This record gives sequence, structure tokens and C-alpha cells, in this order.
Amino acid sequence: MKEKYNTCMQLFTTFFRIGAFTFGGGYAMIPIIQKEAVEKRHWIKDEDIIDLLAIAESTPGVLAVNSATFVGYNVGGFWGSLAATVGVVLPSFIIILILSGFYLAFRQNVWVDYAFRGIKAGVCVLLLKSFMKLYKALDKKAFHMVLLALAIIASAVIDIESIFIILSGGIIGYIYCTFFRDKKEAEK
Repeated sequence: MKEKYNTCMQLFTTFFRIGAFTFGGGYAMIPIIQKEAVEKRHWIKDEDIIDLLAIAESTPGVLAVNSATFVGYNVGGFWGSLAATVGVVLPSFIIILILSGFYLAFRQNVWVDYAFRGIKAGVCVLLLKSFMKLYKALDKKAFHMVLLALAIIASAVIDIESIFIILSGGIIGYIYCTFFRDKKEAEK
């Protein structure tokens, strides 16, 4: 019982820090979650990060919350998922609660405006880092590269909603694996 409590407290404090010191939302948190959950604490494996993203993106809710829930559940079951989820949400809740009363005064301050511009640049770097890690983990077969290119075009050029891209990718992947890949492997 004490071990489960300690695990939940570790999940809570780890995800509280991630939630408190990461700007830019869920994608900006992925490299930090990867460093904490995979490299530092060995809660999940590197290849689990792709599964984490697939599940977090295809379920309703915020990516950061879904990711924390995924890691927490893998480590500590229901109570672990609850601890990680509350941990990642609580810092934002507290900050928004405090800042909401002072929003206009802060937003009109030129120094705060400069700070937010700098934060935006940092978030772009974190997103690029996330993309590079995911790209390195991607199976670089022709099918996967074509699917990646189509997803980028659908998102960046055509401006299709992310949920439709994710669902389409899942359906196309399922069809490919069910009808084409398995037959090719059986023929070998």
C-alpha cells in the first residue's frame, strides 16, 4: 500500500513539474514527458511514446492530460492515472486562476508582451524537437512516408481538422496492415 502511495506521489510531482514548467501545450510537453518517463524514471519505453501519442490524439481531451493519464495508468493503474492527470492539470488551473483577475493589466504591459513573444519562439523549438524525435522513431517504409506526406499536406496546405487526419490515418493503416502487409509477409 505504501509503495502504491509513493508511486502515485512520484507521478503527481513529476507531472506537476511538467505542467508547471512547460509552455505551449501537449506537443511541447512530449519531449519532457519522454525525458522524465522514459530516460529518467524508466516508467515506459521509448517506443511507447508513439503509442502514447496515438492514443492521446485519438481520444477526446487535451493531449497533455491524455498523455499523463496514459503514463500514470501504465505505472500505477487507476490511482496512478488519477495522480498524473491531477498533477499535470493543477499548475495550469492555479496559474489561470491567479492571472485571470489581472489579465488586462498584464497583457498591456510591454515587458509581458515581449516575454510571451520569446515563449512562442521557445515553443516552436520544442515542437520541432518533438517532430524530430517522432520522425526518428517512424518506420521509414514507403507506405509510412507517403502517409506522413499526405498528413502534412492535409494539415498544412488543405487545413483539414486534425481529428479527421488521425481517424483517416488509423483507418488507412488498419486497411493496409489487414489486407496488404499481412499478405506480403505470408508470401515470403
